[in-house]
Amino acid sequence: MHQLRSNLRNEKSNKILLIVLDGVGGLPFPKLTELEAARTPNLDKLAKKSETGSHVPVLNGLTPGSGSAHLSLFGYDPLSFDIGRGILEALGLDVEVTPYHLSIRGNFSTVKEEKKKLIVTDRRAGRLSNQENKRIVKILKQKISKIDNVKVDFISGIEHRFVCTLKFSKKLNSNECLVADTDPENEGMEPIYPKNLNKNSLKVSKIINKLTILIRNSLSKEKKANYALLRGYSVYPLIPTFNQLYKMKTASIVTYPMYKGISKLVGMTSLNVPGSSISHQLETLKKGYKKYDFFYFHIKKTDSYGEDGNFKKKTGVIEDFDKILPDIIKLNFDVLAITGDHSTPARMKSHSWHPVPVLINSKNSFYGTSKRFTEKECQKGTLGLFEGKYLMNFLLAHAEMLSKFGA
Repeated sequence: MHQLRSNLRNEKSNKILLIVLDGVGGLPFPKLTELEAARTPNLDKLAKKSETGSHVPVLNGLTPGSGSAHLSLFGYDPLSFDIGRGILEALGLDVEVTPYHLSIRGNFSTVKEEKKKLIVTDRRAGRLSNQENKRIVKILKQKISKIDNVKVDFISGIEHRFVCTLKFSKKLNSNECLVADTDPENEGMEPIYPKNLNKNSLKVSKIINKLTILIRNSLSKEKKANYALLRGYSVYPLIPTFNQLYKMKTASIVTYPMYKGISKLVGMTSLNVPGSSISHQLETLKKGYKKYDFFYFHIKKTDSYGEDGNFKKKTGVIEDFDKILPDIIKLNFDVLAITGDHSTPARMKSHSWHPVPVLINSKNSFYGTSKRFTEKECQKGTLGLFEGKYLMNFLLAHAEMLSKFGA
């Protein structure tokens, strides 16, 4: 599909803004979803004048990871480009990655011993401060530098997140990295053994198992971050860039490394945001407006609070975004789209498979079906229910940047 879309791209140049409220979709908790409970006069006013619908990030019933969900939004088939989270985090932290490197996404976590077994009591170690994260990473760098002639390095991320890179003596392919994640994805369970998922990944599996043991031994005296859950083992993938496909100068405005990583992977310029607030992101958007054709504007905290089960704070982030929306509208993009990469209902405390509301505003919008930007109201829209990988079709079509298909 992305190749067909690329072939149909005409010479027109218009400005597109894609705003991703990470994990924005929700479920009634108990009666209203987060979008329904939020006071969003500006979003609702925009929804009345926009085309609306819902997208399925990957496939019906499948709960997507953030990487696959974002690739889908950018027009890539996530089933064809299965990219591990490790490489995205590494790129987002500006880590040097070569074909000899395996990148791993890590969560500092808390475990306790019960009947000679380790039980995960907090998958995020209370969401460490960035300063505490750096202190823990310094310990690991001092104690673990090599495993069986494989060089090991650790890089601090945000809160509980970090990256670990393993540098081998030969180039790796993705088939050699098929190893089970150690994250059980729920508290009260044992960490998962990093089993090799095919015969070619046995060596990497053994290295990762030794790594988890060394990390546990190094952090055993810590009260919170006394363990690390590892996932997203990945090598650098081959993927066509956004500019190659769509002939647009593109930029991302993000505050979390993983999302910076995925935007860099598809060839976007990651603009410097001077702070972590939505207002800081808005200022960056204003400054970069004239230089780029396509902007990806990512807001993380809707997802974070959803995963924490904090309905009130997730609702608050939506309301904070609503307050700056008039300033975004004043920039007069040719196409303005607002959606999420996936749903993260506070009721579930996790990503989910539920469809995600979508809003597209342009001079070509078929509007008048939705009164608010909520899950139920967007289901009434003319976009209908579609796979997320087709969102770019709609954005380019609304921008009049696709030629006619067929005779």
